[in-house]
Amino acid sequence: MKANNLSETQKFNNSDRPASKACNLSETQKFNNSDRPAKNEAGEILCRVYYALKEKNYHPVNQIVGYILSGDPTYITSHKNARALISKLERDELLEEIVYFYLRENLPK
Repeated sequence: MKANNLSETQKFNNSDRPASKACNLSETQKFNNSDRPAKNEAGEILCRVYYALKEKNYHPVNQIVGYILSGDPTYITSHKNARALISKLERDELLEEIVYFYLRENLPK
């Protein structure tokens, strides 16, 4: 069995990211997702998926977290088209909606 060496690892990393996009740890990157659906669409889809999971007696929060972490759509039931609905969104869109909602509800006004 051939052991991985540093040059193979570097080659893999370089193919993942163009040279112009190298990480600069002294600066904060901006995340811009201008192509995403409206926040209310992501929220609506999350709610519909939640209720579909609940109706099938799954623990909705655990299932949605499993999907967000893994990207595996089988964490989401196909009941009421929930799997197809959640697949319309990128996982970062779901996470953004969850963080936005949490902060909006919990930060002092």
